[in-house]
Order: sequence, then structure tokens, then C-alpha cells
Amino acid sequence: MHNGWVALRWDFWRGRDRGVRVDSATQGHLEEFVATRRGVEAFLEPQTTMARPSMLLVAADGEWTRRSIESPAWGRRFAGRHALPLYDAGVVGYPQRMRDYNARLKGRGHTA
Repeated sequence: MHNGWVALRWDFWRGRDRGVRVDSATQGHLEEFVATRRGVEAFLEPQTTMARPSMLLVAADGEWTRRSIESPAWGRRFAGRHALPLYDAGVVGYPQRMRDYNARLKGRGHTA
């Protein structure tokens, strides 16, 4: 016999979509980033036990933004609509230019 909590947790561990959608503010932020930066690439980050899947966008100069998304499929559709190269961050890692950008910010007293 299962109670609702156990069933919900089982779905969580299996990575099922629990109806969490990308809100318009998040989608708008990602679209604005793509529209106002050059050379943007997308990196999908897998769901973990503590966080939903996320999408990291990295511009040619290393500037980046990260937002939670509803699923890897949503990220693939977003990248396809914007003709962005798409990578699995768990396989290829993060680009050096992103780390260089963070180091430049840190050198100026900013945090990324």
C-alpha cells in the first residue's frame, strides 16, 4: 500500500515530469540572452536529486546564464528554435571561456 508521498517521491527519482513548466519570465530571459549575445551555445544539465534539469547558455565572450527547465526535451526544442549548438554538460563539461569570464569578473571584484 502506497501513500501519495511515496508515489510522488518514486516519480521524482525516476525523473518523470511532475507538471513543472518553464514560466514566461524564464523563457523570456533565455530568449533575450540569445538575441543580445553572439556565438551562444546551449548546455543541458541533467536533473539531480536536488534540482530540476537546467539549461546553461554561454556566449562567445564567456558570459553565461543558467535557468531550470522542465525537461531535456524542452531544452532541445529551445535550442532547435534558436539554431543553437547543444551539448550535454555531463559529457562535454563546461567551456573554458566560461571559466575565463568568471575569472575576469572575480579580478574586478564581481561574483558570477
